[in-house]
Amino acid sequence: MYFRMLHDEASGAMSYLLADLDAGEAVLVDPRGADVAVLRAMLAEHRLRLRWVLRTHEHDAALPEAERRALEALQAPRVAARPAPDGVVSFGDEMLRTLATPGHTASCLSFLWRDRLFCGGLLAVDACPYQPRPAMPEALWDSVTREVFTLPAETLLFSGHARAARAVSQVLEQRRTHPWFAGASRDEFLARVAALAPAPP
Repeated sequence: MYFRMLHDEASGAMSYLLADLDAGEAVLVDPRGADVAVLRAMLAEHRLRLRWVLRTHEHDAALPEAERRALEALQAPRVAARPAPDGVVSFGDEMLRTLATPGHTASCLSFLWRDRLFCGGLLAVDACPYQPRPAMPEALWDSVTREVFTLPAETLLFSGHARAARAVSQVLEQRRTHPWFAGASRDEFLARVAALAPAPP
């Protein structure tokens, strides 16, 4: 297996490359258009065929046409906005389970691979550089408490942005210490979100 993280220092954006080296197949999670040349070089170096481009979420206003074209140039089918038909994305002998985890945006997905969950901005709440508050707070509470926090305690959580925050944590850690979810009731969480400044017009 081959696993790489790419971190953009300016924006904090995180991208991930997963590959089955024996089968020569790979997937990308949340790639950036600016990284396409580097990603292609990494794929070529290991003689990998890109099977899927996986998107945990998209901020339409922050995804200009040039970015969209750059991602399309990767020439791989995209999984975004809704889970794969059977809930599974395969590459080589590996597979990821796709989870519908709306809340940060209306159509967020998370991808579970082995002991790792790629969950984009799901845990950011008020820390996403593109969005100051969740699009759907009620759905976010359900996604985090019912989908993410019910995973095994040792599951690793890989975020979509890492600026001041760490890129990787564990389910147990987030259950105990997350500043928005740990020790809070649903009503308390929703009240705190309601007090956040609204998104600029």
